[in-house]
Amino acid sequence: MVNTQHKSFRADDRSYFALIKKEVHSLATASGFDNIKVGKVDIIVSEITSNLNKYANGGEVLTGRGEDQYGAFVEIVCFDNGPGIPDLGRVQSDGYSSTSTLGHGLGSVKRLSDVFDIFSLKDWGTIIFSRLYRDELPRLRQKRIECNGVNIPKTGERLSGDGYCFAETKDGFRVLIADGLGHGVEAHAAVVKAADAFLSCEDESPTETLRFIHSRIRKTRGIVGAIIRYTQSTRQWKFVSVGNIAIRWLAPLGNRNHIAYNGIIGYNIPGSLNDQLLSQEDYPQIVACSDGIRSRWDFTRFPTVVQHHGTIIAAALYKEFARGTDDASIIVCKSV
Repeated sequence: MVNTQHKSFRADDRSYFALIKKEVHSLATASGFDNIKVGKVDIIVSEITSNLNKYANGGEVLTGRGEDQYGAFVEIVCFDNGPGIPDLGRVQSDGYSSTSTLGHGLGSVKRLSDVFDIFSLKDWGTIIFSRLYRDELPRLRQKRIECNGVNIPKTGERLSGDGYCFAETKDGFRVLIADGLGHGVEAHAAVVKAADAFLSCEDESPTETLRFIHSRIRKTRGIVGAIIRYTQSTRQWKFVSVGNIAIRWLAPLGNRNHIAYNGIIGYNIPGSLNDQLLSQEDYPQIVACSDGIRSRWDFTRFPTVVQHHGTIIAAALYKEFARGTDDASIIVCKSV
């Protein structure tokens, strides 16, 4: 399976809010949520769109559903262009309202969400992330590395030609990040075919897995992509990439860009492919972007965002650096 694809809605006109509410309600129902949890989803969306209407300048709302080790989920990500929230702690208090209304605001969104995070910067804007799972989450969850992100089709397209596929292993996880050539249905089909091949190949080497995918998707239009494997016992990243997937390894003392091999998976890949290794202790976070994100992206305007949930990080980069002329996806792997 290809993990979460998001649908984008404008947030600068309240006439779109009814569509957002209908979309997320449908996603929850289709994911098998019971009536109680569907009701929670409806409240979360109502509060988020209400806040956008009252306080935000422009912006965008992303909705999507997916599945991870805890089961099926629906999520909503919204961001605006200012003015920012000066006191995040206060606005997250349940029942707080800055307009003297009876609305419960962001406090109720935080309480009803299984996963919640918020990032705000003066004169830049605010990002809110809320995720609700179909099943109850275990009370004790081991600290681990997770992959999250955003994946938005090109304007006018129903399906994204980008995608990523996450799979747990006995001692960690592995992830495929792919961008089908072009966009639309055929690009999406190439990514789905690559994800199927990725899941069926159990080789521990990312390079050998990539070669296997290459042999299985020759009849598609091809992809560029990266495969990353994390091993808990050695605390190492093992990875390989072909084409213009931009990968950056984040560290407290400096970041490192990854130079990919030239080629197109499914058409031509170099015979010199080799796995590369990095220590997870040296580089605890990874960010990977398709070419729907401008190549010179960085965190200069919002450096503290890297301390937040991976979906918040991805949304900040999308907000700031999306080209708007292609599918756009950003995947973040980090310790949680």
